[in-house]
Amino acid sequence: MPKRIADIKDEFDRSSPYDWEKLFLEYGDDERAGVKKLIAVCRRKIAAQEQEQRRLYAMREFERRYGGECSCICGVDEAGRGPLAGPVVAGAVILPKDCEILYLNDSKKLSAKKREELFEEIKEKAVSYGIGMSSAARIDEINILQATYEAMTHAVEDLDVVPDLLLNDAVTIPQLPVRQVGIIRGDSKSVSIAAASVIAKVTRDRLMIDYAGEYPDYGFESHKGYGSAAHIEALKKYGPCPLHRVTFIKNFV
Repeated sequence: MPKRIADIKDEFDRSSPYDWEKLFLEYGDDERAGVKKLIAVCRRKIAAQEQEQRRLYAMREFERRYGGECSCICGVDEAGRGPLAGPVVAGAVILPKDCEILYLNDSKKLSAKKREELFEEIKEKAVSYGIGMSSAARIDEINILQATYEAMTHAVEDLDVVPDLLLNDAVTIPQLPVRQVGIIRGDSKSVSIAAASVIAKVTRDRLMIDYAGEYPDYGFESHKGYGSAAHIEALKKYGPCPLHRVTFIKNFV
């Protein structure tokens, strides 16, 4: 008597996709529509995973290019250069060689749920990661570009190990006497920078949600300090709070 389709599905669910080929051979001649559909779905999942692995291989181009001469490569990126309120936050991440984190990408291309999932996986798999930030007051004091450099410097200094190469999203950090490569749109081209972008983005988003409890009038939990219509309306109604960047809101108050 043939196995129940539910039992076959359970076999696939309990097996790694890398082991599904054996199951395809075992059940490939089963003529039941439910089994055929199950196998077709699993084959599509494998094809999608292989496509994702090819994308990630391409995103390790810079890590491969410099990996022979540099033993410790660190990606650096920031979140929060554009908002009207809150800090600018930077992430620095050193991943193991050939580390595979499926669906890792520029944080702006990911859903909030996927960023949260990847945040935990990056922390678990990274050789080391660091976080740095510069406050709204500091941004007003030294300007957003210098504050971003400062946050990136703090993120690199927060690492447990000293990198011998930084892969940065577009910039060169003047405060750091470490070899650096700035990559335009690097968060879409380097897994190390993409990982740093996720660390920075999730850290900042969580901070802004916490700040919403302190300053409930502004809706920070929804727009994270960016210049949405609701945020600008609240700013005009209530005036600025200590989180606002004075140099960014001159046209609204």
